[in-house]
Amino acid sequence: MADPGLSTPFERAAAEVRALAFRNDLAVREIPAPGGLAPHALALAADVRPDDEEEGESRYGTGRFVLLHDPDAPDAWGGPWRIVSFAQAPLEPEIGSDPLLADVAWSWLIDALASHGAAYHAEAGTATKTISRGFGSLAAEGDGSQIELRASWSPEGSPVGHVQAWAELVCMLAGLPPGSEGIEVFTARRMRRD
Repeated sequence: MADPGLSTPFERAAAEVRALAFRNDLAVREIPAPGGLAPHALALAADVRPDDEEEGESRYGTGRFVLLHDPDAPDAWGGPWRIVSFAQAPLEPEIGSDPLLADVAWSWLIDALASHGAAYHAEAGTATKTISRGFGSLAAEGDGSQIELRASWSPEGSPVGHVQAWAELVCMLAGLPPGSEGIEVFTARRMRRD
């Protein structure tokens, strides 16, 4: 619960978000918020199982979450709050070619919001799936695939359930459904660049 002594709604919401704890195999940290989107913003980055990594982005999945607050309540937002999120994960090429993959990724976000009691409106987003194949000197990398979900919505009430839903989505895309803490991840073959 945020300190009621904090003076603004944004300060209270940011304190609630900063107090959250996440599953052990998801590392969440605060990062600099993008400028120019709103008078107030808080941004988070998440990486699935970063301890397994040498450097760079997680090979299992990663995400970004931005909480925006504009007391002037822009018409497009339908209120003073907006959330912008991103989540991506590598996939086996066979999964990446599934014609329902984008629909499933979007439904996981909607389901996660519902399971955390995170009411919202004015939702928008895109689900992008890519399939790649190396040629020439990159042919040894083989085939690869990735799913990426970019979404925004206007939250109703506390941002806590929204952050928890986003964290759940990042893990779901990486093959870690709720309740799977500590279970091995089977992921796409990592393409190596030598």
